[in-house]
Amino acid sequence: MASIITKEYTINLIKQSSVEPLTLPVPPSVDHADHMLRTALMGHTKLAADHILHLQMKGTLLETLGAFIRRAGIIIRSENLAKADQNTLNMWIVRRARIYDTVLELIMNLVGAESRWAKFDESTVNAALNILVNALEEWENIERNELGSPVVLLAVIEYNVQQMLKVNKGVSLVAEMAKELINSIDPNNIAKSYFKAVKKIFSENFYRKAYEKGLCKFGNDYALGLRWLRHLGFVQVSTNPVLAARAYDDDPDLWNKFAEYTKNVLAKKYPEWFKDPDKYADDIAMEATRFALMDNFYVFRVPFILSNYHDGLVSYQLNPLIAHDVEKSVEAAKTFASRLEEDLKVYDEYLWWGYSVPEKGRPNVVIKVAAAYPASIEIAEKINEMGIGQNITVSFTLAQEVLVAYGVMKGMAKAIRKGIMPTQTYDTNMGGRLEDHLREEIAAELLLKGLEKVEAGKRLSILEKLAKGLKVDEATWSKLKSSDPKEVAKYLCSHRVLGRDLLREPYIEALAETGAYGTKEDVLKMLKPLETALKLSGTYVAQRVYEILFSPWNREKWIEHLMKEFGISRTQAEIVLDRIDLLPASKRKPIDTLYTFSSKNMTNTEFPDHQLRVVKEVSEKNIKLDDLAESIYQELPREYLDILMKYEDFVKAYEASPEVVELLRKVGINKDYGSRGVSPKDWPSYGPCAKTMDEFTKGYLAFRDKVVKFIKSLTPTQ
Repeated sequence: MASIITKEYTINLIKQSSVEPLTLPVPPSVDHADHMLRTALMGHTKLAADHILHLQMKGTLLETLGAFIRRAGIIIRSENLAKADQNTLNMWIVRRARIYDTVLELIMNLVGAESRWAKFDESTVNAALNILVNALEEWENIERNELGSPVVLLAVIEYNVQQMLKVNKGVSLVAEMAKELINSIDPNNIAKSYFKAVKKIFSENFYRKAYEKGLCKFGNDYALGLRWLRHLGFVQVSTNPVLAARAYDDDPDLWNKFAEYTKNVLAKKYPEWFKDPDKYADDIAMEATRFALMDNFYVFRVPFILSNYHDGLVSYQLNPLIAHDVEKSVEAAKTFASRLEEDLKVYDEYLWWGYSVPEKGRPNVVIKVAAAYPASIEIAEKINEMGIGQNITVSFTLAQEVLVAYGVMKGMAKAIRKGIMPTQTYDTNMGGRLEDHLREEIAAELLLKGLEKVEAGKRLSILEKLAKGLKVDEATWSKLKSSDPKEVAKYLCSHRVLGRDLLREPYIEALAETGAYGTKEDVLKMLKPLETALKLSGTYVAQRVYEILFSPWNREKWIEHLMKEFGISRTQAEIVLDRIDLLPASKRKPIDTLYTFSSKNMTNTEFPDHQLRVVKEVSEKNIKLDDLAESIYQELPREYLDILMKYEDFVKAYEASPEVVELLRKVGINKDYGSRGVSPKDWPSYGPCAKTMDEFTKGYLAFRDKVVKFIKSLTPTQ
């Protein structure tokens, strides 16, 4: 029988093995170790490993792990895989795999940032790791004696690596870490080589080092691979309909799991959805999104509870079709949070069994509210008053980020007066999207002005040459060339065609050919400083927003204002201000991260491939961590700001609006931040807002249609 036990056979068993559902009441256990083992054997191995991560485990960690190892060891010694008959073989393999997976995850938790959150001291962590590695090594040798090699242990490690390789289709920091781990495993000494590799990979990672030094907090702009990022100290994940759809695309198994969830839960709970899916399309899309994100919520339960709702947040974006409507948006936020809480109550009963936790089930969610509408200010106030966190999104300007943040402050102040501890909120600065918009508009403007200097018959020739240089296919060009020149220029200068660099050779040649800007050398000389300025545009805005809201010289003014305006204590006002982080997002290049570090009120959220670029930049340029400390305050070159201030859409982003000027006057902040910023009534028509909302809306509708079509392909009894 031992001959059929291969890595592939075991991995397939792991994939196919059914996980017992978590139910209330929790099955009785006699102690923490017993509870962990029961939970692990049910199939919830990561949950079982996370159970040790509580402050009340501090004094009994070694005893608990020892008891877990003793009980698990008895099972392993009692089930000789080589002698099992077919009826019991698969069950024993799965059971052993689950024990291994729990121990492997316990090692990661102790090596990772989590041991710090649980306040385990270094000597205890080292002793605990020694216990786990020694046990795993012994079980590895038992398996060698049974099967000739530790096939099951290797299969568990490889299966976990396979899951991480899915992240962004392998182009990610997590995928690179997974490759390094699997390549570091010594087949003759798996337990010790695994531990050694995990310790090296996590401890030497740039993000882990930056987090440990308190330089900044980090989040992820992607719904997969979060557990490994959590080990590095990541405490947030930001998603939207496009990213939710990508989670289903990158992990096809998710559709199968959603089908099972539909059959076992949705069909029974909401039978009307299946009678008329189109009518309930938005509800179905909400549930499909929530299902895709559930593991995200589970992964971040530990930092959320241990930080008293300050970290471990998962962003959920409201339906963009109702982002302008206060009542509908608030109702949707309540619905999502309520449904989520019902699931988290059950999960928390297992995670925190035997511990004192004041508020089990409280959702670690921040609702993404689009600041593309003035309604976002009131929505921010209302949901924060309920203790639901928020991610202010589709925000590019000082006015948006300050005014909506003030709505957040008002809501938090009302909550805290009622005894509700506010949940962390994020004030997103979509600097990369602002940069894209500015480059597109400026590039098109330069091109059109140049074409005005060219005789009409030659203009199409220049545009056609540019299109070919930018690799526009002939079919697209055939349709495009008869359009208005403004539309042609707009298309060719979009970031999807021109890219994110004005210094593209075909574009330089096109401007030079118009004769309006001199030779190619003259054009290049004109574009170089402009391109550098554009690359800093988002950071200029981020710096200014951070200064207004969080700088030491303004912080005290906000605290005094909150105390006076809302009748809260100094401690409460400090909590309110402390629970708002600037969230630089939509990164395009490493400096978007490296120029926005701060030890307070800052979380940098990253795409998986962007994380790779940051790590590479730091390594290649030998950047020292200490040089990044409080980089948000670094003075950027004035010459590039002067260039940007010539463009109206940048001025609208960078300067205060009249409404912000009035607010700052009330707070007592007297510095002149200008007054030409975009006012709330104009947010919907402001270029980056309009473009992003259009993209998010299309992404949402495409995802919604896909999910509804999927639901129609099923039947409630299938």
